[in-house]
Amino acid sequence: MINRITYSDKYRRATLHNDTCNYRCRGCSYKLKSPAKPERYPSMDEIKECLRGLDREVVHFMGGEPTTNPQLPELLSFCKEELGVTTRLGHTNGSRLIIANLDGTNVSFKGADDVTYRDYTGRPAAPVYENFKKAYEAGLDMKASAVLIPGYCEVDQIEKIVKFISDLDRRIPFHLMGYIPVPGTPWPRPSDEEMQQAVGIAREYLDRVGFSHLTPEQLLSGERADDLFVVRQVL
Repeated sequence: MINRITYSDKYRRATLHNDTCNYRCRGCSYKLKSPAKPERYPSMDEIKECLRGLDREVVHFMGGEPTTNPQLPELLSFCKEELGVTTRLGHTNGSRLIIANLDGTNVSFKGADDVTYRDYTGRPAAPVYENFKKAYEAGLDMKASAVLIPGYCEVDQIEKIVKFISDLDRRIPFHLMGYIPVPGTPWPRPSDEEMQQAVGIAREYLDRVGFSHLTPEQLLSGERADDLFVVRQVL
């Protein structure tokens, strides 16, 4: 269920957040945070009224995992048919994708093979790759990301992921994140050299490659190199 709505004045972007996920990722960065459960969840009427009152150009849906939210189909329909705005999944694990009334999505790949996926998330890899391809072929504006995890999801896996994306379209934007260590996992944060190597390989396959290499302190403080995360809560 939607637990809050945030808004970026600069980008005229409303973001709807929900707090459930169908993955149990071993290295999920949400484990570093302790978000308080809302006293109550806003009703559908409250959500729609809030969105009507904003000067919005884009509506993003975030998680947890946004596709686990049973409200999503109705909200996508409302955003397209009544508000006439661009709709995106700000991030998704790609295990299930809705095509209707969705303009674009950013899929986070957790590995390049089924063994890694099942170990890391508890779920299979195939639906993610199949859904990404179907969404691209349906004309959605696709973006992708992955996490470089030393000793686990290393450069060889990143290369397989970006090759899959490149075989569809080398212009698809890709963002590589350096792993941020969370309690209970054995993996370290990648070195600058490891990040540079992985980014270099990704750029051999794709035209639009970005990266981030945050420390746990930077993540928790909200420190970023850009202003995409400068938002205010509106519901």
